[in-house]
Amino acid sequence: MTKDKQSMRRPGVLGVHSLDHFVLAVPDLDEANNFYSLFGLDVREENGSLGIYASENDHRWGVVVKEPKKHLKKLCFGCYEDDLPRFEEKLKELGVDYQPLDQSLHFADPAGMALEIRVADRVAPTKKAPLEFPQFGEGERSAPTRSDSRPTRPNRLSHLAMFTGELDVAIDFYSNVLGLRLSDRSLDIVAFMHAPHGSDHHLVAFLGSTGPGLHHVSWEVSSVDEVGIGAEHMAHNGFDYSWGLGRHVLGSNYFHYIRDPWGTWCEYSAGMEYIPADCDWDSGDYPPEDSFYLWGPEVAAGFTDNVEQQS
Repeated sequence: MTKDKQSMRRPGVLGVHSLDHFVLAVPDLDEANNFYSLFGLDVREENGSLGIYASENDHRWGVVVKEPKKHLKKLCFGCYEDDLPRFEEKLKELGVDYQPLDQSLHFADPAGMALEIRVADRVAPTKKAPLEFPQFGEGERSAPTRSDSRPTRPNRLSHLAMFTGELDVAIDFYSNVLGLRLSDRSLDIVAFMHAPHGSDHHLVAFLGSTGPGLHHVSWEVSSVDEVGIGAEHMAHNGFDYSWGLGRHVLGSNYFHYIRDPWGTWCEYSAGMEYIPADCDWDSGDYPPEDSFYLWGPEVAAGFTDNVEQQS
């Protein structure tokens, strides 16, 4: 990790710099290995669990463990080393119960989601990722044949969206405790939050619900072609329950969601907006018709179900 990347921060502001990784429990690790491998991720067996890696670097973005019922177990956020004592003081000040452990702080949000802030290398991007649109001249063949097309290999974890309790409570908690900033929201339906030291439009999104749960994990790819090729590959291998191709409004990214074996979603995402550390983003509150998607097919049935809260 370069010194410039590690020192990139908004002066005087306490906030996490990255979504370091997630921990997900599922009933069958072989099924998880198959799904994430087909999705284009690098899945490694690690001490009885699975590590989820992508092509940009050797960072572990996800840990998948075996438990009887699928559920999101924990989110881990990275911070700068000199900020960890300040986060501990903030937790004390706000009366949040926490456990310090090996350069990390463990606690839970108001909906009961386990959280960790740890000293870690910054893995959030430092600038907007380029969106590739290959250019070809007249008299040249543009698209490759299907057999010659390059398989989709996500670059990195883009963001994670999860259900929570009351939306305003979640926004206040993640703002006050983790230092995240509201990018945009839609009423009491959904809110998008970014890191103050520079990040994509959202590194985490919240959907109002009756309790915690994973909605989707989003993975950055480099082009709309990669979104489509990845979705086609998943459909060919039996994962054809999906929503896309489309383009979101808030975040502006192109998307295709694939439903995973446990009823939640995995997203190919390209072209997400970026909010640099020196930008005072003008957040808005948009009605549903102006906040969900600009264009795309009809939304898949069950897309907004919180399956972790269903009996």
